Amino acid sequence: MPILFAEGAASFENLALNNQLGTLKAQVKDAWPNLFREARFLSAIDTVQADRFRRKVALEMARIFRDVDLLIVPSMRDEQLTITNFTGHPSLTLRAGFVQVSEARSDWAPDPANPVPTFSPPRRVPHGITVVGRLFDDGLLGRAGVALERAFGVAAERPGGF
Repeated sequence: MPILFAEGAASFENLALNNQLGTLKAQVKDAWPNLFREARFLSAIDTVQADRFRRKVALEMARIFRDVDLLIVPSMRDEQLTITNFTGHPSLTLRAGFVQVSEARSDWAPDPANPVPTFSPPRRVPHGITVVGRLFDDGLLGRAGVALERAFGVAAERPGGF
């Protein structure tokens, strides 16, 4: 992920150089502001090696898409998000339904000072899927998204309080 961090840090370099990264909301250990700060210390070798790895991932995605038109994966997170960030494959995330949760979910490292909230009674929250398409085939991705959204029939539903 060094390339993603370096590219993000380059995009926000003005904030870093003017000591304004502290104005961004999330400041926990692995939040973007801290990743932008850390990325300033990546070496050129790290960046070149990461770019070589990106090329391998792109070639593997090209191999996969020789046999399939679309990938349907859990809602865009973690490894799949990293892959599409690396390769530029178009993706579309849609609500597929709802689930009951009794604790908020966080992608950030645990922070004892700010534990994730719990809910009693549990809350009904949306969950989704992500459809990933071939490079430059956004049309098929859009058509599949419309068809899936119609089939799920939940696009107009809102959790209580919204």
